[in-house]
Amino acid sequence: MKNIMTFIVLLLSGYISFAQSGPKIEIQLSNNTIDYGQVNKSADNGVRNFTFTNNGDAPLSITGIQSTASFTILYKPGEPIAPGKSDRIEIKYNMVPGPIRKTITLETNAVNYDGGRVPLKIKGEVLTN
Repeated sequence: MKNIMTFIVLLLSGYISFAQSGPKIEIQLSNNTIDYGQVNKSADNGVRNFTFTNNGDAPLSITGIQSTASFTILYKPGEPIAPGKSDRIEIKYNMVPGPIRKTITLETNAVNYDGGRVPLKIKGEVLTN
């Protein structure tokens, strides 16, 4: 019985450590959120950056980005990001007057997000004057 318990503990600890290896994305914003605040449509071009770092031990790939019609993706890395390196996703909101409550989803190979899907949130309010 003691041998079986030891085997189970070793198996579980090996599984947990295996699940922890791989690319890990860390967005360098609180709660993965860009807050535009209150911005004037005529005074702001709507361009913002999500900066991130690969804190894992394997290259991080961004395979896709899902966004709404309100956003244009100006830049995304075309090559995998090496462990310890940083890059960015550059977006442009079309500055429609009113509240901003949107989510952009990155499709990645990151092991620290369920299915590698990383939500990036945008909030704020666009004023007309």
